[in-house]
Amino acid sequence: MIKIVLIDDDPISTFVTEKLIHKNLDFPCEIFTYDNASDALKDIYKIDPNYLFLDLNMPNMTGWDFLEEFDPKNETPEIYILSSSVDERDINKANEYQHVKKYLSKPLVKQYIKSIFENKEKLN
Repeated sequence: MIKIVLIDDDPISTFVTEKLIHKNLDFPCEIFTYDNASDALKDIYKIDPNYLFLDLNMPNMTGWDFLEEFDPKNETPEIYILSSSVDERDINKANEYQHVKKYLSKPLVKQYIKSIFENKEKLN
C-alpha cells in the first residue's frame, strides 16, 4: 500500500487534496494528514511514506523548517511542495533541496496527480 503524508495548516486545502488523490488513484493508498509540520516530523519516520506533500507557509514550523529537520534514513519519499506562493524565490529555493521532486501550485489538480502517480500502480 502506498503511504502519503499531507502537511498543510489549511483544512480546506487538505480536504480537497485528499479527496482528489483518492478519486484519481486506481490503487490502495493510506493518507496521513497533519495541520502542522512539528507533529508530522514526530511521526514521519514511523510512517515511512512514499510521498509527502508539504505546504510552506505555516505557523511555528514552516515547510522550510521541516525540510531542514527531516532526514530520511532508508527510503526517501518523493516530496512535493504544494504552496499558494508563486514567488520565484520560493520555487528556486525548493529546487535546492535534493529530496524535493517538484514545486506545485495550489490547488492540486488532476493532471498533477496523474503525472505523480502514473507508474506507481506497478509498485503496489
